Order: sequence, then structure tokens, then C-alpha cells
Amino acid sequence: MHGALSNDPEVVIGDEPTGNVDTETGNTIMDILEGLNKEGRTVIVVTHDAEIAARAGRTKRMRDGWVLD
Repeated sequence: MHGALSNDPEVVIGDEPTGNVDTETGNTIMDILEGLNKEGRTVIVVTHDAEIAARAGRTKRMRDGWVLD
């Protein structure tokens, strides 16, 4: 994650960024992503975890390749 952020991107995309880490590390990752968003960056997170999705300011759901809402 550090390497991806070193270029100071305007858009950050995380595909299951908390998928293979413990809860504490996952929360730290989400805190970092939320901080980036508060700085004005666009943050897109793909997740299957409802708790992680609940932390988002806006969500979109997909099923079978279709955006549901």
C-alpha cells in the first residue's frame, strides 16, 4: 500500500484491501483510506465485507456483473 500511495495519486483503488489481514490491521488500512478521502482524494474499495462497506460514504452493489444500486 505504501508503494501505491508514494506517487500521491488523486484516485486510490483497493480491491479487497482488508481481505487477508487481521481485524486490527484491516481497521488501520480503512482509517488510512478514510483519511485520504477526507483530504479530497477519490477512494474506491471493492469488498465482500459488510462491515467494511458500512464505513463508506457511498456504496454501489454488484451482482453477476451488473450494478444493482
